[in-house]
Amino acid sequence: MKAQRLTILSIFGTRPEVIKMFPVLEEIRKNPMFKNIVVSTSQHREMIEDLFTLLSITPDYNLNIIQENQSLMDIAIRALSGLDPILRKHRLDLVLVQGDTTTAFIGALAAFYHKIPVGHIEAGLRSFDKMQPYPEETNRRLTSLVCDLHFAPTMQNAEHLKKEGVDPDKIFVTGNTVIDCLMCIASRNRQALKKYVTPEVLIAGRLILVTAHRRENWGKPIENLCHALVEIAQSYSDVQIVYPVHLNPNVRKTVLPILDKQERIFLLDPLPYEPFVELMTRSYFIITDSGGIQEEGLSLRKPILVFRKVTERPEGLATGGAKIVGLELENLVQEASHLLDDSKAYRKMITDHNPYGDGNAAKRIVQAILYYFKQGERPADFRYEESINTENAKGG
Repeated sequence: MKAQRLTILSIFGTRPEVIKMFPVLEEIRKNPMFKNIVVSTSQHREMIEDLFTLLSITPDYNLNIIQENQSLMDIAIRALSGLDPILRKHRLDLVLVQGDTTTAFIGALAAFYHKIPVGHIEAGLRSFDKMQPYPEETNRRLTSLVCDLHFAPTMQNAEHLKKEGVDPDKIFVTGNTVIDCLMCIASRNRQALKKYVTPEVLIAGRLILVTAHRRENWGKPIENLCHALVEIAQSYSDVQIVYPVHLNPNVRKTVLPILDKQERIFLLDPLPYEPFVELMTRSYFIITDSGGIQEEGLSLRKPILVFRKVTERPEGLATGGAKIVGLELENLVQEASHLLDDSKAYRKMITDHNPYGDGNAAKRIVQAILYYFKQGERPADFRYEESINTENAKGG
């Protein structure tokens, strides 16, 4: 008897979701067992359109929910309203969501309301503080409650889900799809960064890449970061700092007045993904509050100073390649200076260990979907044997 073709609807709305969903969309596209429908909420429209071109993604539906200075409530209401008629129209076997965004949670919730099974890519990450990161930690927990397939990047993520009562047969340890996408883009090596950064920056001394945008860091924390960057730039004449500034006005109103026109600090608009990967590759180390960059930077063997109080990605801390530095000005300057002054400390943070994946996460996810629908064997779990205890995700 011929196996029935499965119809999957994939939902994304932000830049990290597109990047991390892309490898799965590619695996689904190549498999004749699937029909795929792609929906973009455009929660961050300006920051994802370049990815559609780069990754050859054409959404079947674009909800275009973005509004200036939108609130979480605005995003949730418009996304839920926009998804409802689409879910009614199609006879779906599975809805896929990715990560911890409001789009991911609302997509899972909408599918649950329609009694459609939900698969969660990047499941099981936990900081155990519902306000950090905000609202992402709570989005993840709520998404897990309504999901039927949980694609956990690491064994520790899987353990979190098991402790919360998720059926182990519905948990698949896959690695993170961001590594799949990163390896694909990094291998192109098309020298795309020179369109956005002057040659003087690229050939100068040590380059520090900075990103910071999380809601819980708006205001005083990002202000502290900016003043710390000024102090670092003034103290080290061979250092260039490049900061692609998030488009959210709550970020820009803090960053621009402090850092604009500061010597050896270069503010950019958010970069397309390809030159951003090149910028990570060229950096000496990275200061970030991003979850995805903690994974990407570590994969590129770059020391990561995590501009947060807590992380839901403790595996990077366990390798020694990432370190939580908190939100205070003095500590930021101290930790960055330590890497700039002490070559031994710097080399110690360069790790060849990648707990986040091997480039085959999307293949495991597609195989897991087939297994769930009794169309194939269960995939073997991705395993990274950690020699260091990763239970403590908080900085000391």
